[in-house]
Amino acid sequence: MRLATITNWAYGATLVLTLTSGVTMLLASDAHERERAAVAHRYALDRATTALGKTMFLSADHARQFVVTGDPVYRLLHESDRDSRVDVDARIAPVAQAGAMPDELHLLREAIRLSQTMDGQQRAAILAYQRGDFTTARTLLFGGAHERELDRAKTMLEQLQAQIETRTAGQIEQATRFARLWRSISEAVIAITALLFLAVLYFIFKQRVLRPVIRLSDVVTRLAAQDFSAIPPQLSQIDEIGDMAAAIDIFRTNGLERQRLEAERDRDLAMRDLLARMTQRMQACDNLADLLAIARRFAPQIAPTLAGRLYLLDSGSGALGAACEWFGPKGSVDAFAPSACWALRRSQPHRPAGRAVDIPCAHLHPVDGQLPDTLCLPLTAHGEILGLLYLEPRAGTAPEHEGTPSPYLGMLAENIGLALANLRLREALQALAMADALTGLPNRRQLDERLATLRATAAPAHASIACLMLDVDHFKRFNDEFGHDAGDVVLRAVGQALADSTRGAGDAYRFGGEEFTVLLSVPVHQAVARAEAIRTRIAELDVRHEGKALGPVTISIGVAATPEHGAVDQLIATADAALLRAKRQGRNRVEVARPSSRRAA
Repeated sequence: MRLATITNWAYGATLVLTLTSGVTMLLASDAHERERAAVAHRYALDRATTALGKTMFLSADHARQFVVTGDPVYRLLHESDRDSRVDVDARIAPVAQAGAMPDELHLLREAIRLSQTMDGQQRAAILAYQRGDFTTARTLLFGGAHERELDRAKTMLEQLQAQIETRTAGQIEQATRFARLWRSISEAVIAITALLFLAVLYFIFKQRVLRPVIRLSDVVTRLAAQDFSAIPPQLSQIDEIGDMAAAIDIFRTNGLERQRLEAERDRDLAMRDLLARMTQRMQACDNLADLLAIARRFAPQIAPTLAGRLYLLDSGSGALGAACEWFGPKGSVDAFAPSACWALRRSQPHRPAGRAVDIPCAHLHPVDGQLPDTLCLPLTAHGEILGLLYLEPRAGTAPEHEGTPSPYLGMLAENIGLALANLRLREALQALAMADALTGLPNRRQLDERLATLRATAAPAHASIACLMLDVDHFKRFNDEFGHDAGDVVLRAVGQALADSTRGAGDAYRFGGEEFTVLLSVPVHQAVARAEAIRTRIAELDVRHEGKALGPVTISIGVAATPEHGAVDQLIATADAALLRAKRQGRNRVEVARPSSRRAA
């Protein structure tokens, strides 16, 4: 029941009890008034009857005293008593006014008439005494007849007083009983009113209002301080306090939800910041090793409950191989074909042991007798498969991927895939910028960078670096006789022969036009031998263009090496000088540069 209803009922009951108490108090007061009136009535009747009997018997005594003593004073007193007596109605009036009943008044009239009869006898006795007839006078006043009449009058008065006593005693008792009854009722009503007030004060104010309000006040104070761990009391009462507790619980629920959303937002911002920092650093990578180091560094922070492995597609073999890993994954092999993974076949994330049943990938194998809850995320860019991000539960953690939401894992794979694509694109662009488009060999720019690197590393270590400068003999003949396309065919054939001859032993570069450069990390005598081998191989080439043989292709080679022929930055010029000497001496030959002392001379 609501507090307003209880308060209204309590107010109405208190008002009714108060009115009842007032009425009973008025009735009790009226009963007391009747009791006092009955007592006063009794006293008035008793006084009236007593005065009547005293006058009656005092008059007889005065008459007898006069007859006995002859003292005229008693005769005067008797006459005074007789003068004070009036008729019957006048003598009855005081008693009637005092509240005597009709039967009592009738009995009183009889007593008064008897008193008048005795008064006549007394006057006769006084007159007889005055005449000197003392015997008659004494006989009239002291005779048996007069005594009987006095006794009869006395009996009547006593009977009247007894009757009045009985009647007034009953009235007093009834008035007293009613007074006590209404007083008891009034006291009971007052007690009930007091109990009702105490009950309202205790059960409603203290139990239903004060105690819940104190408990709710503490909760509200803690909630105001953003302490949503404070649990509101569970109040089953359906009233305003219950509504307040329900409202506070709703406020706490909303606060907890707001805190959860804020924490989720903070986690989202932190995760996005982590992904953004990883992406920024991956975009700044110059090589694959740096990119893998960044992935190995950031992936455990983004998904701390998951062990993972990053697979990259080898364009040569067409297989995926493990490039890096973290937290020691055990549920997948190190290398496999792209067709062994459903994620790569469908170009979508694949999770065979998750909430939805799906087919496992062929590259997975059971761990401790059961298949782990794996997640395969394809790394693609522009529809091209670049690799695979493989994830499984980390040892000692729950088997669910609830630590990191799936969208972040997708963003992780997407960012790694984009970084790989950008790196490959950068490498491709760099290859285009650093390689000769016709022969596929590194160009002059890459040669300069290589020499700068050798100056910084080879010179302090006193390593032997050999430089071969090559030039195609009579190259203009091919262009003039067969056309420029034929000349391009010759250059491509020479470039391919140089690449095959230096693979694993050095680097071949196109220096410009029909000139080529080869750098070898060998002493000068080995460089000369390698130069002869290259010359011989090129001389054996059978170059054809549009089905026509272009004739023999020969080259002239100049060789220079450190430290015999000077420093690294002098090798190109020294080898070029040896090349010019080879051309002057008949071409199709190898010439070694002169030592630096002879050149100086």
